[in-house]
Amino acid sequence: MPEYIARDPRTGLPIRKASSRSGRNLGPLTPPLGRWAVIPLDKIIPLANSDLAAAEIPLGDGGGFATRNDAIVALHRVPEERLDNAHETLSEAIDDDDPAVRMSAITGLPRMMLRKSENLMYQLIVRLDDSDTDVSDLAWEMLERIAPIFPSSSELCLEDLLRRPHRSDRNRAFRVLKAVSREWVEAGCQHLESLMKEEDVDLRRRSAKLLRIVTERGGAVGWDLIAWALEDMDSNVRSSGADCLPKLASAEPRIAAILVEASLGEKDSTVRMKILRAIKSLDMQNPRVAKLVIDGAGDKDIRLRKACIEQLSVVLTGTDLRETAGQLARSEKDPELKRRLEALAFDPEMEGTEEEKNRFLADLDVVEDDSEVALTHPKRDPVQREGHKQVEGRQADEE
Repeated sequence: MPEYIARDPRTGLPIRKASSRSGRNLGPLTPPLGRWAVIPLDKIIPLANSDLAAAEIPLGDGGGFATRNDAIVALHRVPEERLDNAHETLSEAIDDDDPAVRMSAITGLPRMMLRKSENLMYQLIVRLDDSDTDVSDLAWEMLERIAPIFPSSSELCLEDLLRRPHRSDRNRAFRVLKAVSREWVEAGCQHLESLMKEEDVDLRRRSAKLLRIVTERGGAVGWDLIAWALEDMDSNVRSSGADCLPKLASAEPRIAAILVEASLGEKDSTVRMKILRAIKSLDMQNPRVAKLVIDGAGDKDIRLRKACIEQLSVVLTGTDLRETAGQLARSEKDPELKRRLEALAFDPEMEGTEEEKNRFLADLDVVEDDSEVALTHPKRDPVQREGHKQVEGRQADEE
């Protein structure tokens, strides 16, 4: 079986699957095990077309009889030479008057798409609006399962589904987009990019909530989407954009610092607090972040000043820390923050008590006291020294 290649329907080029976690997972395509899996191959199509009333299952495979619905699910199992016939049978079954037959066709559709997908995605989309609720629910469930595996087949129809006016349809369509975005970041970004430009605020809000999925793997397009969200007129959209900043800081600290800096003028209190928390996720060794913290420590918003003052000792040390804290303390009006800044500006070596200053003095070299030297090495009397020399001389002559 040739490998399925997802392509952009607008350009025909393959869609790059950015850092997928586990490769293609065919589990969602496989129907629950049943009699369909053991129907003799030569009886699948006749039974699905109602040319047979039933097909007997060998005792070794469990025994019993398979029905037409079982055979419809099993159509993907036919040999290659009968694939076209099986595909046509499935297409007819998905439009059958009997809801149970339509549901069997939907169940067997994903595995057939791996072998021959022509028109099947379109027929599945039609069943989303089926008059039978069970058929409609199954069609939506199947679309959510297979869209990440066939993104190019579902992309164009998804554009319309996401913009449907009914809330329930939008909920389901955005679940499909979420599944696609997790597996195919590039395809997800294409949808989010167009949705973030919509005048409908509900579409922008829903899209912004999905930005966290593409934050780490979306590349430059993902960064642009987060920047758009942070600049949106709606505070809920900006709030969702701010939720992405901590994760972005771990993946792209330089970009995160730029976005945080651009968002410091945020007026909404909820969004502003999220941006403040994001500061703690940034690379504090980055000079741009250090300037961001210093500027924020003098901001009009007391919450921003407090958050940045707490980070001053992380981005600055020594004389730089004391001088900066001293300057900020002179203009700070809040008593508690002023005390914190004064504590950071305090230099015990120059302004401390005598005991504190002495701690910074260098230790003196140890010098032996003259009296101690005299006790351990007593001086000899000159007469004693002369007599000692004479004794040593006689001993040398005798030798």
